[in-house]
Amino acid sequence: MENFWEYLQNLTDAQSILSTGGFYLLLIVVFAETGLFFGFFLPGDYLLFLAGVLSAAGMIDAPIHVLVISLIVAGVLGNYMGYWFGYRTGPMLFTRNDSFFFKKKYVTVAEEFYSKYGGMALILGRFFPIVRTFAPIFAGVVRVDLKKFTIYNVIGSIAWVNTLTLAGYFLGLQFPQLKHNLQYIVLGLIVITTIPLIAAFIKGKCKSVNNDRIENI
Repeated sequence: MENFWEYLQNLTDAQSILSTGGFYLLLIVVFAETGLFFGFFLPGDYLLFLAGVLSAAGMIDAPIHVLVISLIVAGVLGNYMGYWFGYRTGPMLFTRNDSFFFKKKYVTVAEEFYSKYGGMALILGRFFPIVRTFAPIFAGVVRVDLKKFTIYNVIGSIAWVNTLTLAGYFLGLQFPQLKHNLQYIVLGLIVITTIPLIAAFIKGKCKSVNNDRIENI
């Protein structure tokens, strides 16, 4: 347990994050998580919130408006990369063998999310791990009209970045001590963003069991 907390403290220590890339590392993480299929495990949500907290504390060498605009651009470009990847690979993704960085079930999750919400999946999906990465890829697979994709892409990135980064920024201004309790914030965000995925997983399992029962009747 002690090692676990030590790991979390290293992972969320402001000085450590800044020393390993700071502002530019945040942009790379946002781009990778929203545009590269192997970026699904990256902690985009809490890093956006963390960026806001650190900006309020004056620990990021960029004004908040520059930070927000840069992150929005990174998110938009990342989704374009995901769309292009899905457009080029197409149905091959559904037959690709599972690996450490890729699982077909992730594409299926994005497909179900997209089937349920349509183009709004590209906006809402920004707030859900895994879906955030694979929704634009799936949009490319089914070849969503590029103009429509661009609209959803831009709106989704603006909503995602502003919600989390500005929430962290204004809370950081209001409660400067937040920067000393980042590990608890990270745990809270992990729990909040994981609950919808767990619920979707359980729902999918129940649906699968019910279908099996119907087939056996």
